[in-house]
Amino acid sequence: MNNSIFNQKIYPFLLSTYRWYLQTPERSLEEAYKAALKIKSIEDRYFNGNTIDFNSSTYSSSVMDYFESDLKKELKLVRMRLTEFRFSRWCVNESNQKAANKAGIEYLSPTVILEKLNFIDNITSKYTDFHQETVSPSLGNQSTIIPNDAVSHNNLSLTNPPGIIKSKNNDLVERIYAPTSPPEDPRKKRPKADSMGILPRSILSTIGRLQIELDPNSEQDVVQNFRQAQRRTIISIRFILLLIIIPLLVHQLSKALVVGPLVDRFRTSQAEQVFLNEEMEEAALLTLQKFEERIKFENLISNAPPLALEEIETRMKQKASEVAEEFRRESANAIKNVFADIFSVAAVIWLLIVSKPSIMVLKDFFDNVVYGLSDSAKAFIIILFTDIFVGFHSPHGWEVILEGVTRHWGLPANRDFIFLFIATFPVILDTIFKYWIFRYLNRISPSAVATYRNMNE
Repeated sequence: MNNSIFNQKIYPFLLSTYRWYLQTPERSLEEAYKAALKIKSIEDRYFNGNTIDFNSSTYSSSVMDYFESDLKKELKLVRMRLTEFRFSRWCVNESNQKAANKAGIEYLSPTVILEKLNFIDNITSKYTDFHQETVSPSLGNQSTIIPNDAVSHNNLSLTNPPGIIKSKNNDLVERIYAPTSPPEDPRKKRPKADSMGILPRSILSTIGRLQIELDPNSEQDVVQNFRQAQRRTIISIRFILLLIIIPLLVHQLSKALVVGPLVDRFRTSQAEQVFLNEEMEEAALLTLQKFEERIKFENLISNAPPLALEEIETRMKQKASEVAEEFRRESANAIKNVFADIFSVAAVIWLLIVSKPSIMVLKDFFDNVVYGLSDSAKAFIIILFTDIFVGFHSPHGWEVILEGVTRHWGLPANRDFIFLFIATFPVILDTIFKYWIFRYLNRISPSAVATYRNMNE
């Protein structure tokens, strides 16, 4: 009995664990190779096969920060997996290789291994300086940056060192061989929400504008900035249109081609339910009751002979069949809307996942648009949004929206839930608006806050 348990459960587990151990070198090399391929794909897709240039004016600072974070992650993964590859190859000796052959594991040929290592080295060698810059912060609080002209330690002199890291305990002087960093791009500014100065921002912006106008290269900078802003606007508008068009298109196509036929097929006329909720049933009965009252009223005021009860009953049956067919289609349409909306949400999530650079550009676009508005325009937009969503008449709008959503999905309108939502959600929104105005807008544009208060009084 014990032998059978060992053969059926324990032995296969040990064998699979041993196979995983023997495949560690190839697995580590493959993961490092995939990380290098991701770096190569970024180069081919966004930089025409060239090295990722962080001083390029083609993309905005937010997009370049996104590329930089991806590059750091992939370089770190390559470094870790290559270390794991070297250590695992050192541990796997000749006897392990023979055992791997007996277990049916075929190692890659030396030619394939060398090709992958050569490819990884060709990709990562382009970013040696970038790798050193990412490793240097690991010194943490043990290191400080000191000026180049102040470096002197144990009679050691360095000629034109691009950067020196000196430890506080005077036992480490390390030179980072990196090209001299270019002057900071004036477009890569700190967010306006974080900028605080002694002088008013208008005076500083005027001085900066004069410096730009006196710069002999200002014309080229203006052309570059215009092209970058134009490209950013095109990308942002296109992405907004995609966010609107793709969900609607997916909803209609999935409803007409996928969900609709399936619902119509499984909702047979024998077993289907005419009404999904009590509201539909009440609406149908009210329609039928009004029709009956109209027949009786017309019968009373007309000069024609009165209708017989059998004829009234026949017309009532025809109307009931029409009403039942109408609400049957409405019920089926509500079920189709539920599944079609699921497809639309999945399409939006997929679009957001594959369009991370476009999201960065869109964020930069909205920042420029919002912060470029005048103080009165900012105050007008804030008052407009607050009055619509959290104002005195906003409960009626929220009630219409919630009833429309429940009708769209064929759900009964729960009045208690609607009233509870109206009593809590606008209050939360109002609190968020006030906190944002107090925390951020008051620092970014105090004059806009003053204009908002004057307009709101």
